Amino acid sequence: MKKIIVILLIAAALFAAYTFGVKPLIAQYQADQALAEANEAERVNPVGPEFNADSAYAFIARQCEFGPRAMNTPEHEQCAEWIIQKFKEYGCQVITQKADLKGYDGTTLHSTNIMAQYRPELTTRILLCAHWDSRPWADNDPDEANWHKPIIAANDAASGVAVMLEIARLLTSLEMGVDFVCFDAEDWGTPQWAENQVGSGNTWALGAQYFAKNLPEGYEARYGILLDMVGGQGARFYKEGVSMQFAPAIVEKVWKAARQAGYGSFFPRMDGGMITDDHLPLNQHANIPTIDIIPYYPDCPQSSFGPTWHTVNDDLAHIDRNTLKAVGQTLIQVLFTEK
Repeated sequence: MKKIIVILLIAAALFAAYTFGVKPLIAQYQADQALAEANEAERVNPVGPEFNADSAYAFIARQCEFGPRAMNTPEHEQCAEWIIQKFKEYGCQVITQKADLKGYDGTTLHSTNIMAQYRPELTTRILLCAHWDSRPWADNDPDEANWHKPIIAANDAASGVAVMLEIARLLTSLEMGVDFVCFDAEDWGTPQWAENQVGSGNTWALGAQYFAKNLPEGYEARYGILLDMVGGQGARFYKEGVSMQFAPAIVEKVWKAARQAGYGSFFPRMDGGMITDDHLPLNQHANIPTIDIIPYYPDCPQSSFGPTWHTVNDDLAHIDRNTLKAVGQTLIQVLFTEK
């Protein structure tokens, strides 16, 4: 009898060891194997032309040469003409959408959305977009003396336009339509030093709001990708909340493309914040599923958008060609693997 009890005790101990020790290890091993197989299926396999980060950087520098491109300034208008001419130079058909919009303080903003179309005759179209106006105030600068100064906006404006221009330069063989939309009046949102912050969320992305409610006749796109601050040092692009709400499949498509292009480290498989940006009206009013490629700095005490966001330090010295390359090559991968 004692022998039977001992055998039963040993069996129970072995069962417990399997259940609480070996079984979890097996489950973890199987999960690791599944992840390894998934990663192997998405091994680096870049397609399409090589994105030139030096060229994109030069496009940023040229925009910055105009100075701050805040609404209602000569520099703003001069930069608009340059953007239009560059897209035309690369074979795009350009449409401008002008509107007088109301800023947070009642200021009339003379806004120009710029839409450059590659292969406008094709019905299958992908929308790439970014804002091109610059913030009139460095209201997040650590030095209060700078709060009313305009910013040069190398990252928070020029970088997105630059990446789109470089892609437009490279699109000579893609059998698909691409629309590059440069939104105006994105960055006239209520400054932090303004007394009245009520309804401040609606004071941003004014050009995108107008575009989404006044689409060109018959316009459709499969999906959209917004580029915002895509050239900063140390940038990583987490999965943004509004994007995951409206277009999770597009998020997964782009993040997979980043891994296939060899830039998965710039696109962590982690969630970031939820941002009011130009993609929100595209999702809500234009019914175009649109995601936002925007950096998230979880450990930055000054801003989760990074240390230069809305400061006088948003300049060329804080642009990283590696970031431009990662984003640009990922978008090339997306476009050249689209069916």
